[in-house]
Amino acid sequence: MLKVKIVAVGKIKEKYLKDGIAEYVKRMKSFCKIEIISVAETKFIGNPKPLEIQNIVNTEFKRIKKYLKKDDFIIATKIEGAEYDSVTLAQTIAKIELHHSTIVFVIGGSYGLPSDFSANLSISFGKLTMPHQLFRLVLCEQIYRILMINNHRQYQK
Repeated sequence: MLKVKIVAVGKIKEKYLKDGIAEYVKRMKSFCKIEIISVAETKFIGNPKPLEIQNIVNTEFKRIKKYLKKDDFIIATKIEGAEYDSVTLAQTIAKIELHHSTIVFVIGGSYGLPSDFSANLSISFGKLTMPHQLFRLVLCEQIYRILMINNHRQYQK
C-alpha cells in the first residue's frame, strides 16, 4: 500500500482547518497510509532582513530533513513549481507509485523552502498566496482527489 507523508512547517491552530484535514485523512486511509508531520516554525519578531529570512528557512528545513528518507519520492510545494491539473497530477503520481512506496509532500513555512532544495518534483498550486495552514487542507483535498482518480472512484467535482 502506498504511504503518503506530508511534512509541513507549523501547527494547525484553527479548528475548522483541523476538522477539514481530519476528514480528508479519514477518507484517504482506505487507499493509502497517510501521515502528517508538523515541524516547529521559527518565530521572528519584526520584519526580518534577507539574511535572517535565509536563516529562518534553513533552520526550518533542517527540521524537515529529519523526516525525509533516501528512497522517498519528495515533492516540494513551491510557488515556482510546475502547475498540474488534478488528472495530470494523478497520472504523474500513478507513475511515481510504480517505483516508490513512499511519497512525501513538503510544505515550507511563511518564507518557503531553501532555493537549493532539490526535490524529485516541485509542484505549484498557482500564483496565489495563502497561509500554509490553509494550504495543508487544500493539499489534503488534492491528494484525496488523486487517490479517487487513480482508483477509478467517482468524486464530486
